[in-house]
Amino acid sequence: MRLVSLLDNDLYKFTMQQAVLHRFSDVEAEYTLIVRDDDLDLSCVKAPLIESLKTWPSLAFQKDELAYLDNLPFFQPDYINYLSGFRLNPDYVHIEEGAGLHLRVCGPWLETILFEIPLLMSISELYYRNTYPGLDLSEGKQRLAQKITKAQGAEASGFAFADFGTRRRLSHDWQAFVLKEFQSKLANFKTTSNVYFAKQFGLSPIGTMAHEFIQAGQALAGNLRDSQRFAWQTWLDEYGDQLGIALTDTLGQAAFLRDFDTHFATAFAGVRQDSGDPFEWGEKIIDHYKALGVDPATKILVFSDALTIDKALALHQAFAGQIRVVFGIGTHLMNDVGVAALPIVIKLSGCRGQAVAKLSDTPEKIFCKDSEFLARLEQSARQA
Repeated sequence: MRLVSLLDNDLYKFTMQQAVLHRFSDVEAEYTLIVRDDDLDLSCVKAPLIESLKTWPSLAFQKDELAYLDNLPFFQPDYINYLSGFRLNPDYVHIEEGAGLHLRVCGPWLETILFEIPLLMSISELYYRNTYPGLDLSEGKQRLAQKITKAQGAEASGFAFADFGTRRRLSHDWQAFVLKEFQSKLANFKTTSNVYFAKQFGLSPIGTMAHEFIQAGQALAGNLRDSQRFAWQTWLDEYGDQLGIALTDTLGQAAFLRDFDTHFATAFAGVRQDSGDPFEWGEKIIDHYKALGVDPATKILVFSDALTIDKALALHQAFAGQIRVVFGIGTHLMNDVGVAALPIVIKLSGCRGQAVAKLSDTPEKIFCKDSEFLARLEQSARQA
């Protein structure tokens, strides 16, 4: 398979890349593929993925794509100029020989930052092509119709949602089909994180930062205790009052609440939940805003962890009226066709020659390749 476009990626990869261009252009990074199911064999993907990678350097941003990005209010001319000459270099991708699929991406952070999503969506699509050739999508279309009916029934309540499903989608064509259905039938479908499809459907893409930006702070800040605050402040220095959604679980919610003081609570428009119990999380965030003297009604909660339409509706009912809510729904929208979605992620595992980690509020999502560093980071996160 061939990538359709370099725009076929999530917005937050581009927003982070611009910040890296301006502030960390000489930093090296490492990413690692994580398969969260020991019984899942992805050997069938290896050979076609290697062949696909050979075609990646031929892909460049087209003039109309650069013009689309240039019209977004947060991208600067020097970044658009950088993208005009950007290519994906497959030499940065290292695939081990032997059984299974063991993959790392190593190289300049500025260049490797755009690999995660194309790799994940390629692995997913190649797996389904090989494992379920000629897959009947009638079950998927029936489930999609049910989702649309539920969302239509909630329009009057103010419920709305966005697509966050590119990384685990069934295929490029299926994502296109689902988005076309949503746009034609739902007033409360707002947008997508996928920049290519946002351009195709005349939408403004959604996204700010990923965990990797905060993880990188563990190597860049000078000390672990200040790493999260360092990453947040760097983001504010880059974007000011734009793209102001802070992730809360890179070091766990307790450490987030410790670090998210009045300065950050005022400067950021809101926060995003990506692990743990979303109902408990939302209550704690609202209480934290109140304790800081910040009116929760002026802020945003973004929910994005393993959401379904039903779960999003329940969260909307729980929090609408107290605080603004946004729902980014992923796999449930873009890979719910009757076969299991792949439990795969690609995470930043190293930065500037040292390990970095994501602690998370869900123990199964904790990741670090260095147990000693992980112990030090956990200790730092517990400090008052």
